[in-house]
Amino acid sequence: MAAVSTGTVLHADLDAFYASVEQRDDPRLRGRPVIVGGGGVVLAASYEAKARGVRTAMAGWRARQLCPGVVLVPPRMSAYSAASKAVFEVFRQTTPLVEGLSIDEAFLEVGGLWRVSGSPTEIAVQLRREVREQVGLPITVGVARTKFLAKVASRVGKPDGLLVVPPERELAFLHPLPVELLWGVGPVTAGRLRERGITTVGRVARLGQAALVSMLGQAAGRHLHALAHNRDPRPVQVGRRRGSIGAQRSLGRARRPRPVSEVEATLAALVDRVTRRMRTARRVGRTVVLRLRFDDFSRVTRSRTLLLPTAHTATVLAVERELLAAAWPMIERQGLTLVGVSVGNLDDREAAQPPLPFDRQAGGELDDALDAVRDRFGSAAVTRAALLGRDPGLSVPMLPD
Repeated sequence: MAAVSTGTVLHADLDAFYASVEQRDDPRLRGRPVIVGGGGVVLAASYEAKARGVRTAMAGWRARQLCPGVVLVPPRMSAYSAASKAVFEVFRQTTPLVEGLSIDEAFLEVGGLWRVSGSPTEIAVQLRREVREQVGLPITVGVARTKFLAKVASRVGKPDGLLVVPPERELAFLHPLPVELLWGVGPVTAGRLRERGITTVGRVARLGQAALVSMLGQAAGRHLHALAHNRDPRPVQVGRRRGSIGAQRSLGRARRPRPVSEVEATLAALVDRVTRRMRTARRVGRTVVLRLRFDDFSRVTRSRTLLLPTAHTATVLAVERELLAAAWPMIERQGLTLVGVSVGNLDDREAAQPPLPFDRQAGGELDDALDAVRDRFGSAAVTRAALLGRDPGLSVPMLPD
């Protein structure tokens, strides 16, 4: 079969994943506004609910206010994990070159399948059909020459769509889009750009790299300049390991003041989960990160980079507690609704480092004992006294570390 002028990278993204699984499994929910909720927060919303303004991470009471009659269902993480595994099996049946990004999205490289499976567009059509028939879920696929543009295409093509961007039409497609669709443009960067009247990708492209570097810094400026011209040389990587390992917990609607003991207990539970995953994956890391979300949905991130990589619970927890203490005045003013922790700058080797100076602070020996028991007998074998009787929160399914 002769090749046609098209990109060979597919970005496949399941639509409203958790909510779509619920609608698949309960016919009474189909066509109705549905939110999957836990801890008073929207974890996922069907497109019927999104049309009424409901968004992920929104407070449940606000979702019901925007969408009277919305159906709230509790999360079923095992069902979502099973659905993800089934979808990824379809991906691997399509091509051996699959790079998972999360449990509901992946890049696929199909450039070598012309004679076997047809053109990239034909493969994308077949992929969407097989996910619908075998797993029962809607999926949107973007097809383009680069990973960046394929992901943008799938986002623009939602829900339940297929969008192909031919190479000769790349910039005509990309430049009218809002700046928020550029990878790395969050609310802060978007605000800086919009303050200067830069609202589209095309305006970013016309600025020039020097102006962007002056405005946003060298790394961000060069990055956005390249993406605005669709320069993204990254190949689809099979078996690519994640750059950080983290966990987060929604605390529900903010209370002021929220007890320090409650937040510290949540922090310890998250660190326990993260460091155990790191040791299981035989990975160590240097950058310890604390993420906080407040009652007005604003967020802050604090981090510290260690001299030596580690997966040691006491080490990571000591740093997280210091970051939390520094942020506590802000928490008291704004009301805390979510805590997240992660460790980045990961190295693919098992921790074999000497203890850092604060590894043997009070409680460090206890953390070591907890680590030893959990690593041998599982995370449910023992818990901290501070966590007894507390809701452990949801364990969100993820791709392997």
